[in-house]
Amino acid sequence: MTGDLRVRPALPRDVRTIHDLVEPYAARRILLAKEWVAYYEAVQEFLVVELDGVVVGCGALHVMWSDLAEVRTLAVDPAHRGHGLGHAVLAALVERARELGLARVFCLTFEVDFFAAHGFAPIEGTPVGQDVYAELLRSHDDGVAEFLDLARVKPNTLGNTRMLLEL
Repeated sequence: MTGDLRVRPALPRDVRTIHDLVEPYAARRILLAKEWVAYYEAVQEFLVVELDGVVVGCGALHVMWSDLAEVRTLAVDPAHRGHGLGHAVLAALVERARELGLARVFCLTFEVDFFAAHGFAPIEGTPVGQDVYAELLRSHDDGVAEFLDLARVKPNTLGNTRMLLEL
């Protein structure tokens, strides 16, 4: 792909574009649809990728615990898929996790090969100790419930593979 590629932190002005990037994937139940307020509340977690100054992809890193985060809402404009933009966003999110001193990054996905290319591996069970598990149970976040593999999210789970990257 030719053009000027830039990955940067998302700004509140990017929220409408992020929503529009996610919408086609949410309609096909590949990504979770979110309320507008959820995007604004999480804008600090997002990175966007620009191609020639136009936002064409996004992804978020949600910290779940002292050593653990989840990659969420990774989306690229369908017209720009297959050109490495998703890889650029994911690599930047993983680098952000390293900068935060995290040891592991989780994702729930249908795109197993994509995440495996970045070192993620499928997991079974919940790779945290009982004390952390008990604390995470207090969260109302569906992503945390998916990480814990709780039955209450099974009917709504979109990705079929839980994957983890050890940093």
